[in-house]
Amino acid sequence: MTWGFVTCGPNEALVVSGCCYNKPLLVPGGRAFVWPTIQCVQRISLNTMTLQVESPTVYTSQGVPISVTGIAQVKIQGQNEEMLLAACEQFLGKPESEIQHIALVTLEGHQRAIMGSMTVEEIYKDRKKFSKQVFEVASSDLVNMGITVVSYTLKDIRDEEGAKGYLKSLGMARTAEVKRDARIGEAEARRDAQIKEAIAEEERMAARFLNDTEIAKAQRDFELKKAAYDVEVQTKKAEAELAFDLQAAKTKQRIKEEQMQILVVERSQEIAVQDQEIQRREKELEATVRRPAEAEKYKLEKLAEANRNRVILEAEAESEAVRVRGEAEAFAIEAKARAEAEQMAKKADAWKEYREAAMVDMLLETLPKVAAEVAAPLSQTKKITMVSSGQGEVGAAKLTSEVLSIVSKVPEVVKNLTGVDIVKSVHAV
Repeated sequence: MTWGFVTCGPNEALVVSGCCYNKPLLVPGGRAFVWPTIQCVQRISLNTMTLQVESPTVYTSQGVPISVTGIAQVKIQGQNEEMLLAACEQFLGKPESEIQHIALVTLEGHQRAIMGSMTVEEIYKDRKKFSKQVFEVASSDLVNMGITVVSYTLKDIRDEEGAKGYLKSLGMARTAEVKRDARIGEAEARRDAQIKEAIAEEERMAARFLNDTEIAKAQRDFELKKAAYDVEVQTKKAEAELAFDLQAAKTKQRIKEEQMQILVVERSQEIAVQDQEIQRREKELEATVRRPAEAEKYKLEKLAEANRNRVILEAEAESEAVRVRGEAEAFAIEAKARAEAEQMAKKADAWKEYREAAMVDMLLETLPKVAAEVAAPLSQTKKITMVSSGQGEVGAAKLTSEVLSIVSKVPEVVKNLTGVDIVKSVHAV
């Protein structure tokens, strides 16, 4: 062997020993300078080895015989110098098949030990737990050899002759359990679905009721607002109508006041005319009988004053109110009654003081009416037959003398009834 550099691939490691080294030089996947004759170079494989770990007829903790097949991936650890050194001490110079055998025997022993400490149900139902225990226990031993367990997987579990149908029974039980769980799950799913449907229906009805409630509330608010608006509108409308009626009433009142003013003016003019008539009659009566004329004047003045007061009171009552009108009418009636009473009193006084003169005056005023009443039957007579003895008047002169004769007897009748001699009183005047 010549001296120089020696190289190796990433799946192997160089082990250089000899001069200059107290312990071997380990070079995983790299190169090293080697002196020939005084140094030795060896190679160790770092490839991953696949092992099928068979454990036939192993009795579990319950005494049930089963067979287990596991698959393990192992390799010599090249990254850890101590483990690589241990692997060199154990396997350097040996073929890879021998290394695999040693690792396989170790794994198989640990697998059997784990199988004996577990039940069939645990191995069958929890394969992950079984694989983990085998991996952990085997790794602790193989590490001391410089071998790393990359992975371990439980491949197969089989019944032996003494336990035929055991795993099948477990499978059937598991199947029944799964079916039971499936039925339970389906029932629970149906129950949950029905519950959810009921909840959804309840939520839908609640939402619907809430929506209806909100709609009713909105309708109520709308109706309340509309009622409030209607009340406001009706109020404004009523106020407008009342204002219109009030203005119309004020206008009518002004018109009435104007009319009353016109009536007052007319009544004033009438009163003025009556005053003139009174004055005229006063002058007329002054020429005949002064005191009766003054009494008549007083009567007319009182009547005019009462009439004027009544007109004024009526006008004030029409403009102010019905109450005032009643009071005015009452006052007018009272004034009229007072005026009439005073007139009657004055007339009575006049009658007391000028009894004969008044009676004469009244009689003189009444005589034409008496003559008319006496002549009235004659005016209604269609035919009169008169017989004359040849003495005295005849025809119309006779009728006139008859009427005058009847009238001439009136003073005598008055004298017999009242004691007043009209003829004497006239002559005295």
